[in-house]
Amino acid sequence: MNDLARTRERRESRNRWLLLTPALVILIFAASGPLLITLVYSFLTAGDYGGIKWDFSTDAWFNVFFQRDIFDDTLSFADAHLSIFWRSVKLSLLTTLGAIVLGFPTAYFIATRPKHHRDFWMLLIMIPFWTNLLIRTFAVMELIRNEGTLNTLLMAISVIDAPLQILFSETAIIIGMLYVYLPLMVLPLYASMERLDFSLIEAGYDLYASRLAVLRRIILPLVKPGLIAGSILVFVPSLGAYVTPRVMGGGKQLMLGNLIELQFGQGRNWPLGAALSITLLAIVMVALLFYVRVAGRERGGHG
Repeated sequence: MNDLARTRERRESRNRWLLLTPALVILIFAASGPLLITLVYSFLTAGDYGGIKWDFSTDAWFNVFFQRDIFDDTLSFADAHLSIFWRSVKLSLLTTLGAIVLGFPTAYFIATRPKHHRDFWMLLIMIPFWTNLLIRTFAVMELIRNEGTLNTLLMAISVIDAPLQILFSETAIIIGMLYVYLPLMVLPLYASMERLDFSLIEAGYDLYASRLAVLRRIILPLVKPGLIAGSILVFVPSLGAYVTPRVMGGGKQLMLGNLIELQFGQGRNWPLGAALSITLLAIVMVALLFYVRVAGRERGGHG
């Protein structure tokens, strides 16, 4: 009987692996393969007119963070790269914070509507995803340009005398990324709030807790997994954004995605572009590991 059970178990395990084989092949060749090629390129020598030379070199990784003076060969930090790193992280964090400020009350509003109304509100949140990213970015650009809707309205009601210069600035990039990625914050927050037991909130008010105390002591702890998931979903694509910073920043406010494209394009330094890509991947992995650790702690605490 035991032999039959072991044989059946081995057969089931083999069948599971056979079913997983297509997905594993796609994952290896379509995801891991390009990443491996990028990693290999980062340790090669840049070609004279683009491409690479198959000569091992760590110059690309050195140039990510450091640079040598062309006259006296002195060593210094690569200020341009470091400033772009800082700008990318800063704008991504500000975008995530803005998404929390706007997405939390939006998700709470939808979760507190009657069930037959929630699908309509969620449809409104999802509609922007049906439109191309570039079109959405140009739509925001039209709103905040000097002759756009926002400045025209503010001047019409005499709030300002001259148009506000918002376009082609870090503020414009944040506004653009906030519009693009806000649904990614609302969706996980709504999923957490939909399962929220609102009788606990009523109990808090019955015990004379203030609105702030109910928010801090009841709502936030219960929706914390959705808040963390939404933050990761907004932070990660914001960090590697290319289209929105390129259009809204006018090419003046580079972020990591723009710097990587610049090295593969005009810079013709593929190893440096590859090293920057792996660096971006490492930053994203740190953010994801932080999320997994916090999420695991939350599950352990509630378990």
